[in-house]
Amino acid sequence: MSDATPNPYEHLTDAPTGVLVLADGKTFYGRGYGHVGSAAAEVCFNTAMTGYQEILTDPSYADQIVCFTFPHIGNVGTNDDDEEAYSDPAKIAAKGAIFREPITAPSNHRNEVDFAAWLGLRNIIGLSGLDTRALTIYIRDNGMQNAVIAHAPDGKFDVKALKAEAKNWAGLVGADLASKLTRTETLAPRTSGGKHVVVIDYGVKGNIVRRLEAEGLSCTVVTAKTPAKDILAIKPDGVVLSNGPGDPEATGRFALPVIRELVESGMPMLGICLGHQMLALALGAKTVKMVQGHHGANHPVKDFTTNKVEIVSMNHGFAVDSDSLPDTVEETHVSLFDGTNCGIKVKGKPVFSVQHHPEASPGPQDSFYLFKRFADAL
Repeated sequence: MSDATPNPYEHLTDAPTGVLVLADGKTFYGRGYGHVGSAAAEVCFNTAMTGYQEILTDPSYADQIVCFTFPHIGNVGTNDDDEEAYSDPAKIAAKGAIFREPITAPSNHRNEVDFAAWLGLRNIIGLSGLDTRALTIYIRDNGMQNAVIAHAPDGKFDVKALKAEAKNWAGLVGADLASKLTRTETLAPRTSGGKHVVVIDYGVKGNIVRRLEAEGLSCTVVTAKTPAKDILAIKPDGVVLSNGPGDPEATGRFALPVIRELVESGMPMLGICLGHQMLALALGAKTVKMVQGHHGANHPVKDFTTNKVEIVSMNHGFAVDSDSLPDTVEETHVSLFDGTNCGIKVKGKPVFSVQHHPEASPGPQDSFYLFKRFADAL
């Protein structure tokens, strides 16, 4: 290869078996893992140093490729306890995962399945050997990118076709993914006694249910399209609008009328992530697509109700437009990174929501108090 032509494989000791092709043609080669084939999705970066299994099983990452900024992945292995997909693990997962270093062998007593093998079981394409810092900077400067990630053991890739696939992928704007990921039937509560809440499953994480149960609450998990009359017929003490993937405006086409009716009923409500965005829409606010989103476990957020700063876990590519909040709604939380909205409450009603993930998993436990705040409201 001449001096004038850079070698795209110079960082690899072996021929590349994986590739990431962005819609603008920018291409990254590496070593492929897991599922063999290709997948179109949006690329984001996650700054968490731990919890790769929890991140990749978070339903909110559907139709996304996660670039991990922490270089070493795999040493904890995987296990059933760290699964965050609460409905059907077979259909809820990120499309791809990108790492700087090769996947390391597991060295933890909790390991059940090697991470590289687990990727294949979950149909996730893994890719290592990339300059993840360069990719992260590119996303930071140019926004989250539509892309195709591919794994071929023989190292043969039609990059031109992959670029066209990435360019033609519809993207997340206008995508109702909650309908695809919600559970198919109502799940009866696992605990008895105490207050009873209904969790609407737009792609709910397992630790949300666990944290509610830790507050002594019984949880009935219902499908995303359950009518308000059916929820009210259960006679719950409160309702939780769960996290989930996709465009809140798209899911809101069927969800907003239900949420409005529940708000008008006067019962306590808690919204998380997608649930927060759709509550805001139901109340008359607007949402916007973010340039690079917030993905990580080290984001500072200020709670105006206590004047405290907490470090939280975040995963979202859409946000509530603070300027669009109606007079009936009060902003309660804000990101100290970029000033975007992270929480609201309805004036005069026990209805509130947050953009971040108070259940963490992975992440700090600073926001667990929100589940107690909700339980107290009941």
